[in-house]
Amino acid sequence: MRKATPQQTKEHNKRLVLKLIYDQGEISRADIARKTRLTRTTVSSIVTELIENKLVVEAGQAPSAGGKPPTWLKIDEDALHCICADLGSQGFSGAIVNLRGEIKRRLHLPIENSDGEAALDLVYQLVDDLLKLAERPLLGIGIGTPGLMDAQQGIVRNAVNLDWQDLPLGNLLAARYDLPVYIANDCQAAALGEYIFGGNGTGSSLIVIKLGRGIGAGIVLNGELFYGDGCGAGEIGHVSVLKDGELCTCGNRGCLETVASNRAILKRAQRIYKDDPDSILHQYATTTAKLNTRSILKAYLDGDHGVREILQDASDYLGNAVANLVSALNIHRIEIAGDDLYLEPEFIENIRQQVRQGSLKALAQETHLEAARLGGDIVILGAAALILQNELGIV
Repeated sequence: MRKATPQQTKEHNKRLVLKLIYDQGEISRADIARKTRLTRTTVSSIVTELIENKLVVEAGQAPSAGGKPPTWLKIDEDALHCICADLGSQGFSGAIVNLRGEIKRRLHLPIENSDGEAALDLVYQLVDDLLKLAERPLLGIGIGTPGLMDAQQGIVRNAVNLDWQDLPLGNLLAARYDLPVYIANDCQAAALGEYIFGGNGTGSSLIVIKLGRGIGAGIVLNGELFYGDGCGAGEIGHVSVLKDGELCTCGNRGCLETVASNRAILKRAQRIYKDDPDSILHQYATTTAKLNTRSILKAYLDGDHGVREILQDASDYLGNAVANLVSALNIHRIEIAGDDLYLEPEFIENIRQQVRQGSLKALAQETHLEAARLGGDIVILGAAALILQNELGIV
């Protein structure tokens, strides 16, 4: 093992101090020295540099324990901002986010069937527009994108809906904007965002199941995103769950996405709408084309038998997938993210029941499954967390 250079040691100590200030909210120089076991001289030097760089500010006097009262230090949460984007299937959303995960400005651009070069141009347009709104120095650009990602290289290996194959998105954005760029699969970004900014629970690991047009899992192990050896960890949407089932976009049959994605649910609901004139769905949509997850949820809550059967099936398949994750990884905290349809309490309880039936009792009892807290901003905040983690080491 090589000995750290003086510069590496200095950078490590600076990140250590900055993270402690970030985590504590307010803390004195003396308490930093005590908690980090760094000398007071070293702490004073680091704090002076952080104040000069405007990352840290003095925030009044702490109570005195005798003698001169110490001075509180805190992060200037608006010293630097991040440009973050969620390249979702319903449109490209972007935001300017501060160091505490507070969204300062936001934009949304419809996709309108854009793919390939047109989709890439839309990403440029989104970032260009956000740059015009930026009022503070920028720390970097973070992106959550659908598809199979090589996060280390910033390459989108395969995004079917965007028609991207081996797209070096990270290098393209870094060259165009001269800013650090960090990219992850949207499910992975969602997991990191919920872990850092969700504020709901303890523990160092988390799984977020993101449900929508596609299905995927983001996995945080010991505070770090787990990408897998080929960056494909969490691709549960393309695990076959139904022998000789429908053809999936990936080319296989009976994948989880063919039975539990919102596309699959909508397809079955449209069938009921056409075949059953007494279905409650007719109360919430005048044509099959106007059916959506909101109208399906309303019919579900009103007790439509056919719709309830669809969602029971979807939750059964999802519960089996979660049970496999519980058995393989034994992570206690699992959260569901997606449309309101998937966050309905009875739907989540159905998933819990399948987990209890499909995994060891001792493991199931330790597992807490609930709705994610960050809502529609979960991927954007995950993109912000990627930047903060890599550039400052504070999350």
